[in-house]
Amino acid sequence: MKINVIGAGPAGLYFALLMKKSDASHEVAVYERNAKDSTFGWGVVFSDKTLSYLRDSDEPSHDEITRAFTNWDNVDVVHRGERITIRGNKFSGIARIKLLHILQDRCRQLGVDLRFETNVAGVDALRDCDLLVGADGVNSGARERYRDRFEPDLSVRSNKYVWFGTRRLFHGLTLTFRETGDGVFAAHSYKFDSLTSTFIVECDPATWGAAGFASKSDEEARSYLAGVFASDLGGHELLSNNSKWINFLLVRNARWSFENVVLLGDALHTAHFSIGSGTKLALEDSIALHKCFGRGRDMRAALAEFERERKPVIEEYQRAAYESLVWFENMRDYVHLAPLPFAYSLMTRSKRITHESLRRRDPAFVAAYEAAKETMK
Repeated sequence: MKINVIGAGPAGLYFALLMKKSDASHEVAVYERNAKDSTFGWGVVFSDKTLSYLRDSDEPSHDEITRAFTNWDNVDVVHRGERITIRGNKFSGIARIKLLHILQDRCRQLGVDLRFETNVAGVDALRDCDLLVGADGVNSGARERYRDRFEPDLSVRSNKYVWFGTRRLFHGLTLTFRETGDGVFAAHSYKFDSLTSTFIVECDPATWGAAGFASKSDEEARSYLAGVFASDLGGHELLSNNSKWINFLLVRNARWSFENVVLLGDALHTAHFSIGSGTKLALEDSIALHKCFGRGRDMRAALAEFERERKPVIEEYQRAAYESLVWFENMRDYVHLAPLPFAYSLMTRSKRITHESLRRRDPAFVAAYEAAKETMK
């Protein structure tokens, strides 16, 4: 097969290397408009289940990725200055640029043709192949070019968020809430290497407007937020990597493929960052599509099977992520709660974690929550 992939993010690179690994005679080319060392954002997160999929699919890249991991099993919720720790949540973090370099190197080892700094202005020009993969992110040009075929549903959500880094090391996922005169801010933070943590700040539009971010420079906004979270950052500054305020874009597509074109990753679907599944879902998309071709299906059958098998999985994640997204959009309605019930509401927000599953994860936390409920009766 001749395979053209648009986008050298995790989905595009991983699918490319899996296809080339399975058959060296495949001609696989990846087209990326940015340089090979460019990335936006900081660290990304994986669950244990995703790691098992990566090991089974390509052990060399799995081994390189896991060697670079920072691991944790705790979620810390900071509210009203009190820290509540919930155990039993196994995740791993890695720098996004480190992950991309590992996948790039593995692609080169296998003979994938990587073409960076290549602006794909005309998607049609790349359709001269057996399979064209649109893995070009949330603002996908491939999806836009064929929007009449994919029928995307794009929902711009109300909250604003900005993705920073910091040298303050947060062990585990830390969700910090700070009330100010302008409104409520939430920070999603976690260490992803020995030096740096991701630090995503989110707020509702009323808070964003009251804080005057529309007229603040990037430096002024960073300084303001460093002040809001001063006690959490411990004197460390917020680091920018082209960090801009944006609104989360919820992406769904009625159709996942047509003829010889298919979408993967954020071009196909998004899940709110508060459940940490974007990169996980992108890589698992690539694994699922590769398996469909590995079963000896022809083009149309493989693409149809990919959508049939994978779509219910994505829809389940998107339902959970939507519940989480809505909770954060309405977080000012919950900040009146004391720290323990607030943390409980936060942990069960997506409805994927029930009272009993939370008890299995951390019986001490649930016992403390139940005791606190009794005292409030």
